[in-house]
Amino acid sequence: METVETQGVAIPRLGLGTFRMPGDAARSVVESGLALGFRHIDTAAMYDNEAAVGTALATSGLKRADLFITTKVWHDKLAPDALRRSFDASLGKLRLDHVDLFLVHWPSANMKMGATLEAITKLKEEGLARAIGVCNFNMPMIRRAVEDIGAPIAVHQVEYHPFLSQTPMLDYLRGKGIPMTAYAPLAQGRAAKDPVLARIGEKHSATAAQIAIAWLLDQEGVIAIPKAAHPSSQIANLDALNIRLDDQDRATIAALPKDLRYVDPPFAPNWEA
Repeated sequence: METVETQGVAIPRLGLGTFRMPGDAARSVVESGLALGFRHIDTAAMYDNEAAVGTALATSGLKRADLFITTKVWHDKLAPDALRRSFDASLGKLRLDHVDLFLVHWPSANMKMGATLEAITKLKEEGLARAIGVCNFNMPMIRRAVEDIGAPIAVHQVEYHPFLSQTPMLDYLRGKGIPMTAYAPLAQGRAAKDPVLARIGEKHSATAAQIAIAWLLDQEGVIAIPKAAHPSSQIANLDALNIRLDDQDRATIAALPKDLRYVDPPFAPNWEA
């Protein structure tokens, strides 16, 4: 598995997402993913499955050093004391003595960004999180975090798929040496049904979903964390690592609509800022 180096950690470029897999539903999914070769597992306090993920990790028989585990703090826990309590709870549920990556899941309108990032940086300094980062920051927010506050941001995780452009953000992050992790990389299932991606897939003996993943991994500094509940889907996602797109494929995907955002909760920041 190819990795991306950032802030002293090596992140496998293809991970296993666990959103909307509450409780024990996540255990069998993670067990099967680990058995098939996934080593990068993405969870969050809000997913309500950290304990199930922790059980799967504990029974996997894999060395801790071979795993890359990400979790996140929810936007109502960004005050320093609340963030620390959330982190401690996550660590306990995961049955780990550290996580590889700890992220601010969403910004909040009333957060004190400096205090939040100082608190999360302290976890890195204490060795409890090997790396830290953020999710769902708009451009002014990520600039402030990186340039004004100087936080050691290892990753920015955002919605990214063939129907949503992240070009300005990706250009900025590349200039700072920060990788982007693409969540909802299949546009919440829509990519699998897209006829344009399906036609490209026919050329490569692949599915539309595999083409969507291959397109993300074709880009410098991009990590993808598709959710896959069934072993067959997990195998298919791993097989997407072997697909090599050509310039015609890239041009065809570039012509798809690029303004379709599917994750936009009421507390989301102003994406156009």
